[in-house]
Amino acid sequence: MTDAATPAERPERPDAALPADRPEPTDGADAELLGLIDRLAELLHRSDLSELEVESGGTGLVLRKAMALPEVNPGAAPPSGVQPDTTATTGEPAAAGREPVAPAVPSIKAPLTGIFYASPAPGTAPYVQVGGEVAVGQVIGLIEAMKLFNEIKSDLAGRVGRVVPESGALVKAKQPLIEVEPL
Repeated sequence: MTDAATPAERPERPDAALPADRPEPTDGADAELLGLIDRLAELLHRSDLSELEVESGGTGLVLRKAMALPEVNPGAAPPSGVQPDTTATTGEPAAAGREPVAPAVPSIKAPLTGIFYASPAPGTAPYVQVGGEVAVGQVIGLIEAMKLFNEIKSDLAGRVGRVVPESGALVKAKQPLIEVEPL
């Protein structure tokens, strides 16, 4: 004899939903998690660390800095006793061991992490196009975060030089969205 009950004898359990039927986490919890990830990424960026690993309960997160390996050309090494020129074109000394940084192009940056959309709906014209003009306060795109669409407004005026992310791409907070050439 078995202890298995027939389907008619099993008690109904309203809390025994299939995993697909489980409600999604609340928007507040997701917002907190994304905020925490942004804060940890900023902490990593400002520190000398190259990697940050965090575990809580059954969840783990590893953040790594993008590291470029310096090119080594043994024939191009300066003679011993000669210091290489470390001044950038601006006349300021370059940081030790780092390449001079190209001048930054003015850009409108993402205020939050989420999915970037260049147009208000699929198949419609984008908010801005390369070569077009943008004004301060003009909507340049949408970022979907926590199932909410946030209008992203320009804080610069000028001509659109480049739209950095493709529509539908994940963008991180402070990532350039639109490069703007001042008029």
